[in-house]
Amino acid sequence: MSLAGLGLLIIAVAFAFISIFVVKTLKTASNTMSSVSNTLEKVEGQIQGITSESESLLKKTNSMAADLEEKTQSINGLMDAVNNVGSTVGNVNSSLQGVSESVAHASHERNENVIKAMQWGDAAIDLYVKWKRKKVKE
Repeated sequence: MSLAGLGLLIIAVAFAFISIFVVKTLKTASNTMSSVSNTLEKVEGQIQGITSESESLLKKTNSMAADLEEKTQSINGLMDAVNNVGSTVGNVNSSLQGVSESVAHASHERNENVIKAMQWGDAAIDLYVKWKRKKVKE
């Protein structure tokens, strides 16, 4: 064999090794891509599950928020009613206090009138007794 033939044989063997290496690399890359594809399919399924659960949770949250708003409105009405009852009780208390003061004032005036009447009665009795004594002495 000549030197050129030997060079061609070395080139052919080198080309065969390179071809084998490229085929093995491509097979490994193909297997890796297949594995990545399977993994992405699983991730996509999990993401869809998470998305549906998130939507369900969001609907429940919105429902609870609406219910809470409704109950808050009910409580606001109740608080207004309690406030009105408190105002009414305050008004009744003020009225009762006014009546109590009026009764106390009237009672005080009547007591004064009774005292004056008793004093006049005592004076009249004293005058009657003195008149009787004078009459008896005469």
